[in-house]
Amino acid sequence: MTKLDKPLRREVQIGDKAYTLTIDPDGLKLVEKGHRKGMEVSWASLAGSEGEGASQTPSM
Repeated sequence: MTKLDKPLRREVQIGDKAYTLTIDPDGLKLVEKGHRKGMEVSWASLAGSEGEGASQTPSM
């Protein structure tokens, strides 16, 4: 398996909006394309407390 040592970015279409999904060694970040703020979830919050951090509201 390949180790995740640098950010991996992909564009995803959700409804009629385009988003950038960044997967890096710290966690996941989903940002509306053309914006800077979005939703971030750390790997620690996903792995511990049964994904408690994944239910936080986005900071858009």
